Amino acid sequence: MNFNAGEIICIDKPYRMSSFGALAHVRFLISKRVGVKRVKTGHAGTLDPLATGVLILCTGKATKRIEELQNHTKEYTATLQLGATTPSYDMEHEVDMTYPTAHITRELIDEVLKRFQGDIEQVPPVFSACMVDGHRAYKMARKGEAVELKPKRIRIDEIEVLGFDAEQMLLSIRVVCGKGTYIRALARDIGEALGSGAYLTALRRTRVGDYRVEDCVDFDHFKEWLDAQVIETPEQ
Repeated sequence: MNFNAGEIICIDKPYRMSSFGALAHVRFLISKRVGVKRVKTGHAGTLDPLATGVLILCTGKATKRIEELQNHTKEYTATLQLGATTPSYDMEHEVDMTYPTAHITRELIDEVLKRFQGDIEQVPPVFSACMVDGHRAYKMARKGEAVELKPKRIRIDEIEVLGFDAEQMLLSIRVVCGKGTYIRALARDIGEALGSGAYLTALRRTRVGDYRVEDCVDFDHFKEWLDAQVIETPEQ
């Protein structure tokens, strides 16, 4: 491997770690192994701290491919808690509202999900990295400032039910979508369409383009994986 010439590495990002934190750790290990102060490294698409799964890292000259990789179709599996909402649409914040769920059936869910397939409008979460007047939306939201984000056009190629627990009101779905889709916002919108509320309790990115989570390097064992690689040095 030649990290300066450019490598694409896929890791399985762990729960409660930021994408930047995962990148920084991998960059540190690679730089140490190569014997340089800092190997140029970037990631091709942020994952929320509470999400796990495919995080593509590019090194050296391969960082020029980041935009191309960001445009690839993505696949997620997600679990939604129906009947309640949180300000961040996931478990980062406490539940702020609860809603009736007695009317929600599997048949209603199947009917509602059809509305979200294809090209749709989606308002990003206020707790997101979207820019508002030169400021990150999540920073403004955390300060209690009012944040108004405009709808964006997104594409959802596939959405299907993986499981529904009517007693706990837990809905598991698989989503195949294009760039810029927020699954947290999708959960919010599905909850509203069901005449209730919803927020994410789990989110896993299982694929980016042809890069699948089964082929990712486990983050906790990245050093062992790196130690097993043949590294090309400048002298070679």
